[in-house]
Amino acid sequence: MENMQNLSTTRLADAWAELQAHADSGTLLQADAYRLAFADPEFLLRRETRGLRMQLEMLKPDLEQQRLGIEHTIVVFGSARFVSTEQAERDLQQALAHGADVDRQRAERQLRNSIYYEQARQFAQLVARHSKACAAEQQIFICTGGGPGIMEAANRGAHDEGMPNVGLNIALPHEQGANPYITPTLNFKFHYFALRKMHFMMRAKALVAFPGGFGTLDELFEVLTLVQTRKAKPVPILLYGSSYWKRLFNVEVLLEEGAISAGDLDLFHYVDSPQQAWEQIKNFYRL
Repeated sequence: MENMQNLSTTRLADAWAELQAHADSGTLLQADAYRLAFADPEFLLRRETRGLRMQLEMLKPDLEQQRLGIEHTIVVFGSARFVSTEQAERDLQQALAHGADVDRQRAERQLRNSIYYEQARQFAQLVARHSKACAAEQQIFICTGGGPGIMEAANRGAHDEGMPNVGLNIALPHEQGANPYITPTLNFKFHYFALRKMHFMMRAKALVAFPGGFGTLDELFEVLTLVQTRKAKPVPILLYGSSYWKRLFNVEVLLEEGAISAGDLDLFHYVDSPQQAWEQIKNFYRL
């Protein structure tokens, strides 16, 4: 039976190889109808087959994470634009030497915000060190959006400790590339934001939102809404950098205007150090 399964798999793969061979030789199949449906790119990219593409984006990362034992994650959100302190210092020196005032101001701001890169890296290191000492079924893995900035920092922190980590990247018009610290077999690419965000939540045991822009806010408020409406189980939702978040998000206005309930303020907590963030998560799960 196993041999029959292998034979079937080989024949299915051959359908793609045949299509590629025709393309390479410049002798494409004359009729789309002749191609096997699953080996017909034009058919799979039609508007009518969008549901199939969404199902595939649901299945591929899920099955691969199952295979590799990734069941529990801590998701780290944050700006793709923040760089390491080392990079920020180099950029500032260059701006001071050759740049205009606007370049110097930008470089000084980057250096100021680079603390979040370093702290995201430190936080991920704490999680990874804990998990290294756990049984496989109890390990918690860092998961990010797979890009640069805070995402890179968190993947890098887990990588520092030799622990697998997950990147859920997204194809964008300006092409966000995956950072180099993601475990290669756990480096996934999405077309649909909705499916990507679903994968963030599927295994998340906690979410840590570092300062960020529209993308970070989109991800944060989706999580808050899911937990508030009980579409998702309660998990620690941590806003890292209280001064940033309290300036950006005046939650008291929502409460004063009756747009949320007083109990909704308990859905999230502010933290200001890697250790504080990790202690919040450990206390929640009594680790």
